[in-house]
Amino acid sequence: MYKEFFSAVAIALTFMAFLPYIRSILQNKTKPHIFSWLTWGSVTFVVFLAQLADKGGAGAWPIGISGIITIYIAFLAYMKKSDITITRTDWVFFILAMTALPLWYLTADPLWVVVILTTVDVLGFGPTVRKAYIHPNEEQLTFYVIIAARNLIAILALEHYSPTTVLFPAALTIACLLFVLIVIYRRRILAA
Repeated sequence: MYKEFFSAVAIALTFMAFLPYIRSILQNKTKPHIFSWLTWGSVTFVVFLAQLADKGGAGAWPIGISGIITIYIAFLAYMKKSDITITRTDWVFFILAMTALPLWYLTADPLWVVVILTTVDVLGFGPTVRKAYIHPNEEQLTFYVIIAARNLIAILALEHYSPTTVLFPAALTIACLLFVLIVIYRRRILAA
C-alpha cells in the first residue's frame, strides 16, 4: 500500500515540476534544447518499459509519465523554435539512445539497456549544460530540484530493487542536482 502512496506522490511531483515548466515554455521564458528533451523523453520511456519488465511496479509509473511529458516538451521546443541548434554530439546522444532497443532485444536483459540509457540520458544533459552555461537565466531550476525529489520518491515506490530499477532514477537525481549547481554558479559569475 505504501508503494502506491509513494508512486502517487512521485506522479504529483512530476506534474508539479512539468506544468510550470511547460507554461514557461509557452510564455517564451524558457527555451529548452530540443535534442536534449527528445533524447530524455525517448530514454525515459524505454527505461520505464525496462523497469516494468524487471517488476518495478508502481515505482515505474512516475518514470513512464515523465517520459511522455518529456517527449511533449521536445515537441513544444520544436514548435516554439526554442534552442534548435543541433550539433554532431547531439546526434551521437540521440543515436545511442535509439540503439538501446535493439540491444535489449539482442541481449534479452533490461539491465544493459538501463545502463546504456542512463549513460545516454546523463550525457544528454550535454546540450542543455552547453546552452545553460551561455544563457543560465533561460532555465527554471525549481523544475530540476523537483525532478530530483521525484526520483528519490520513485525509488521508494519501487516494488523490486535491482540495478535495473534503481540506476536510472538515482543517476538522474545526481545529474539534476549537479545541473542546478552549475547554473547557480554561472548566474553568480554573470551577475558579478
